[in-house]
Amino acid sequence: MINRIRNRHFFLLDVALLWLAVYASFVLRLERVHLGAFWPAFILFGCAAVFATTFSFYHLGVYARYWRYASVDELVLLTVSVGIATAAASLFCFVALYLLPPDWTLPRSIPAIFFMLALGATAVPRFAVRSYVRYQYRLHRFPPGKNVLIAGAGDAGAMIAREMQRNPHLGMIPVGFVDDDPAKQGIRIQGVKVMGQREALPELVSRLDIRQVIIAMPTAPGKTIRQFVEICEEARVQTKTMPGIYELLDGAVRVNQLRDVDIEDLLRREPVQTDITAVTTFLRGKRVLVTGGGGSIGSELCRQICRTEPSQLIFMGHGENSVFDMHNELQQRYGRTVSIVPIIADTRSPERLKAVFQQYRPQIVFHAAAHKHVPLMEQNPAEAITNNVIGTRNLLQVALETDVRRFVMISTDKAVNPTSIMGASKRAAELLVHQAAERSGRPYVAVRFGNVLGSRGSVVLTFKNQIASGGPITITHPEMTRFFMTIPEAVQLVLQAAVLGTGGELFMLDMGDPVKIIDLARDLVELSGLKLGQDIDIVVTGTRPGEKLYEELFVVGENYTRTRHEKIFVAENASRFVPPDLDDMIHVLETAAHQNDDTAIIRGLKSLIPEYTPLTAETAVPPLTPISPSRPEQARPAPVIP
Repeated sequence: MINRIRNRHFFLLDVALLWLAVYASFVLRLERVHLGAFWPAFILFGCAAVFATTFSFYHLGVYARYWRYASVDELVLLTVSVGIATAAASLFCFVALYLLPPDWTLPRSIPAIFFMLALGATAVPRFAVRSYVRYQYRLHRFPPGKNVLIAGAGDAGAMIAREMQRNPHLGMIPVGFVDDDPAKQGIRIQGVKVMGQREALPELVSRLDIRQVIIAMPTAPGKTIRQFVEICEEARVQTKTMPGIYELLDGAVRVNQLRDVDIEDLLRREPVQTDITAVTTFLRGKRVLVTGGGGSIGSELCRQICRTEPSQLIFMGHGENSVFDMHNELQQRYGRTVSIVPIIADTRSPERLKAVFQQYRPQIVFHAAAHKHVPLMEQNPAEAITNNVIGTRNLLQVALETDVRRFVMISTDKAVNPTSIMGASKRAAELLVHQAAERSGRPYVAVRFGNVLGSRGSVVLTFKNQIASGGPITITHPEMTRFFMTIPEAVQLVLQAAVLGTGGELFMLDMGDPVKIIDLARDLVELSGLKLGQDIDIVVTGTRPGEKLYEELFVVGENYTRTRHEKIFVAENASRFVPPDLDDMIHVLETAAHQNDDTAIIRGLKSLIPEYTPLTAETAVPPLTPISPSRPEQARPAPVIP
């Protein structure tokens, strides 16, 4: 029966209990049951207080709450509502009594006593419903749960523990926390004790029969996650984690978000502090166009842009399947607040671009469409030129003609001292952006960053597929290193750089420390529950044409300074590298690409980009003898550097 109590029942109960609270206030103040000469004041204050309280409850939403799930927020709402009502009723009565006969008096302490009694009278029934429902829920028979230890006694850990306690059907019993903060040792959070630091984890797992450890540290760096995972592996206990801060953009934490530890968690870096207000102000109410909207970076750009509520998002792609899937996702999540327009178009078609831009008149353009696969572009240089270079030129020309206010091109660290067709083509595209900014005076900028985890063609996905098929895992060289970012982190910084741009800058994202590809492979094997040298091997095949052992972040001669955002650098003199005859040189490249003349393309790129040094099959690092990294003496042979 108590489950059928509704807010209309609470209204009737409030009226009765508030009158009782008014009477009790007079009794406590006068210290007698009979009110005598204070009856008129009692009637006046009672009518005012009951009306003001129910009126306040209605307009502040107290009667719109579902009290089965009441929390501290509801208690605060009740307190504020009763306080406002008491103040209003008191003011009314004191003014009225001033105008009425002098024998009508109201003791000044009555409102204060009433406030406390009224708050209790309205709160107790509501929270009694909540307590009864929780008690009844606990009486249900659920399967016995497994003991869980939570690593991290912060906000996220507390929310995870609370949800487990509220939902016994999850089959998870939080028996303790571990946290490295000395100040938290021995305290209880949600009734669960902090039992020690990370070093105590193996002993706790054994003593408390822990079946699972949950790492609840969404802002912790990858180094910390890695250490906890290693300890859990030694203790032979299952490990789960929650998404990192970049995946928790809504700030919510739920048990159903728990997942296995992935490579992104081990490489997680210190969280980036993004000026969300500046980005939102920059994009809200604008018409924004994203090229490559079906790709890894482009799709995440679309998601994060939609959260800022632009007036219209036009996302453009060449592959109909990826555009179709992305449109369905965006329409379902943001279609009520944002006008979402999918466009199938190729940046190599100037006429198609003109039609799109003239119809939708975008104010801001993010250019993420590009061919990015290094070995494939070495085999297909004409495609790299027509798509990455000519496509960017076409887009810039149309943007200038249709008065696009801002233009942001996504570049790559492979454009620095390029050794590949892909890197050189992106460097040429950067020069075109600088030229457009210089000619127009508009904030047209380029943003460079390294590899992103989870993108299509990512080495991580390749390794996972090789592990799934039984191996071996192939790497091109044991000393091969790359910079890595998560896709959401990279996109957040791109949006931040877009806000900072004033015209012609080249922004470089702080990529942190480089990661050895062989270490990445080892981590993925261990996370898969396999043993190197026993279940699967790693084989070194030799570098491929265009592939460097390590990537560089800065071009010699560019003056880099940190922006007001600590994770973003800017090359303020990037436009000085634009040759005066850039248009003619691009035309030569275009002609060579249309003629499918690979030799002329390489010659044209060398002329345009003096630092371009192709790494061909003859100059690439030769293959090494296949090895198994399970043998330390063979895991890291000395690299052969040309």
